[in-house]
Amino acid sequence: MLFENLLLAAQTHAQQGGIGIGYWVIIIGTTLVSMLISSTLKSRFNEYSRIPIRMTGAEVAEAMLRQNGINDVRVISVPGLLTDHYDPIKKTVNLSEMVYGMNSVAAAAVAAHECGHAVQHQQAYAWLNFRSKMVPAVQFASSLQQYLMMAAMFGLFLFHSPFMLWLLVAVFAVTALFAVVTLPVEFDASKRAMVWLERSGVANQMEHEKAQNALFWAAMTYVAGAVGAVAQLLYWLSLAMGRRND
Repeated sequence: MLFENLLLAAQTHAQQGGIGIGYWVIIIGTTLVSMLISSTLKSRFNEYSRIPIRMTGAEVAEAMLRQNGINDVRVISVPGLLTDHYDPIKKTVNLSEMVYGMNSVAAAAVAAHECGHAVQHQQAYAWLNFRSKMVPAVQFASSLQQYLMMAAMFGLFLFHSPFMLWLLVAVFAVTALFAVVTLPVEFDASKRAMVWLERSGVANQMEHEKAQNALFWAAMTYVAGAVGAVAQLLYWLSLAMGRRND
């Protein structure tokens, strides 16, 4: 049903020579959902930041790395809010200033999650390796996507050229695949984080549940991104197929 609706919207759009209403519904809908999830995530983070535990985010990260036998990864502080990430090239767990120095449930959950990626890297986790190998292709596809979408916005040659339509489908396919592949990477990192937090005794049962809830909403941001990317891919694919059947 979703594909049929997208096909109908795309065919109408092709006849009009511009980006159709179906595309804007996808963009606006996914943006609103992403904003709602982001707002909920920030609310949970603020709430759980007020629940203290005995270790700061930096101490949690260092302990988790050490107990997993990882001695070549540094834990550093970076500016910004929720800018936490693991850098596999520099081998650093980058924690935002609040997470790095705060002893709270939220800080522990975020720090342990980022260390989950370090553990994935150490163990050559297949999905992480696949995502890393995709990065150059995704960077190229994202750059090309911007130029093609600018052409589409102004109703240029794009909709009259089957080749350009299929090229747009190809670049959206790359970015959508990357978004989908990111899901198991993020969910697995959260799973590793929660297992370690429970086994290490850093958080008691009540705090464990709150940390799990915070990581759930963080994961939902990636789910929303993947759904939006796949929906856009289906839209352009249906448009290209509609042009082929003209």
